[in-house]
Amino acid sequence: MTGDNVDLQGIRLHSLDDDVIENSDAMQNIAAHPESDTTSRILVIDDDEMNLLIAKKILAERYEVIPVTSGELAFKYLENHMVDLILLDIRMPKMDGFIFLTLVKENPKLKDIPVICLTADNELESEVKGFELGAVDFITKPFIAAVMFQRVARILELRRLQKELQKEVEKKTLSLNLRSRQLNRLTIQVMMTLAGTIDAKDKYTNGHSIRVAEYSKMIAAKMNMTTNEQEDIYYIGLLHDIGKIGIPDEIINKTSRLTDEEYDVIKTHPVIGSEILAKMSELPGIAVGARWHHERYDGTGYPDGLAGEKIPLIARIIGVADAYDAMSSKRSYRDVLSQKVIFEEIKRCSGTQFDPKVAAVMLQIIAEDAEYKLREW
Repeated sequence: MTGDNVDLQGIRLHSLDDDVIENSDAMQNIAAHPESDTTSRILVIDDDEMNLLIAKKILAERYEVIPVTSGELAFKYLENHMVDLILLDIRMPKMDGFIFLTLVKENPKLKDIPVICLTADNELESEVKGFELGAVDFITKPFIAAVMFQRVARILELRRLQKELQKEVEKKTLSLNLRSRQLNRLTIQVMMTLAGTIDAKDKYTNGHSIRVAEYSKMIAAKMNMTTNEQEDIYYIGLLHDIGKIGIPDEIINKTSRLTDEEYDVIKTHPVIGSEILAKMSELPGIAVGARWHHERYDGTGYPDGLAGEKIPLIARIIGVADAYDAMSSKRSYRDVLSQKVIFEEIKRCSGTQFDPKVAAVMLQIIAEDAEYKLREW
């Protein structure tokens, strides 16, 4: 299709002149796009103009879409413009998607732009390589409008949350002149506020995040972890469910049994949480608890199916604390379970759902709590 023009509902695209990028009609078309402070800007890179047209037709109603036919042309655009998301075809002549993705991630100005790769159904190896190079998701061809729109919307919402969270931390940090004691106090307050916001989404689990943090710290103390490690796991536990910010309230508060589709949505919260927390540099490893607290010791958990000690110890501890609180709290579908029932359930799941060593510590804590006071926190 090189050199041809394609017209669809007033959208006119021009192919890249392989020899003179700067003089191409496509470059002139790109320069005509105005800057916008209110609309997310998506750069779509694909050497097949029909794919560009389809992508623009799907997304243009809500987003500003900039279609280009090569990686070289995309970099020309990015020299003077910033975008919120890149949709990147893998199979392109000259500069393929892998080279483009590598160069983007090596560029300090561009490295934080999320990239969704566009690939054919049978390109599993390409997907693996794409993730290794820093892609955040894949969309298969031929495009399904609903799938493309939802995946793009999800990634852009995550980017917005990350930027807002980072801006808030930076703003507060500057207002305290970077003094370490005040910064530490601020960080705790922000975490507590975020934890409260998470718990407020579910009227049946008020205080859940704080209790999980407390139980996790108790387990860490029993396991002879250092004071600093205990403090770290408290804060990591405090934000372990932050990904539920991205889950619709009607699913979180549903009193009847979840459908398979609704449960699949619930199961996305660990990944959402880890992506939100990945930009918080004040506490290294803070995303660990969010991403892996639903992994199981036998490898049947989610989102990554990790098993045994491949699951980080912090996540194994938070997983037990999270399960204890779930059983010792009133839920929409049942009342508080008895201490004996909880004890037997943790014991039964030791070695399958839970790390046996962590489970043994939790059983010791339960045994020492003769009056069952932990559930009252």
